[in-house]
Amino acid sequence: MKIDLVATGYIFSGNRVLLAFHGKLNKWLPIGGHIEKNETPDEALKREVKEETNLEIEILNRSDISTKGNVNKNLAIPFYVNLHSVGDHCHCSLFYVCQAVNPNELNINNELKDYQWLTKDELRKKIIPIDVRNQAIKAFRVFKKLNN
Repeated sequence: MKIDLVATGYIFSGNRVLLAFHGKLNKWLPIGGHIEKNETPDEALKREVKEETNLEIEILNRSDISTKGNVNKNLAIPFYVNLHSVGDHCHCSLFYVCQAVNPNELNINNELKDYQWLTKDELRKKIIPIDVRNQAIKAFRVFKKLNN
């Protein structure tokens, strides 16, 4: 089984999280994509979000450990990691909580068919897959904790 490493973001604006309808997978998902060679997860997520939505993001939950010594840069800490099937292969996905810097400039590309900014209560819609709902609810808790 082929496994690709991907970075995925639950992107917040105010008290809403962004989900998009992915054309190829035919379901509502957070934004993300493959981590390319010589790319950090942070860089991959920012690139994928920009390509798919035109949004600039701040990835939250950063390390407070000093970068002294042999550390070049601290990367964001995923709030969740899983392995899931995307049909012909699997994704090992690192999930992050993010804040949209320019939410009014959202413009989805042709890979996505639609988008919604959803409140926590709106995640209960039947169209939202159960795994995405559970992850998004956890992302809401992390987002609230990080903003207190």
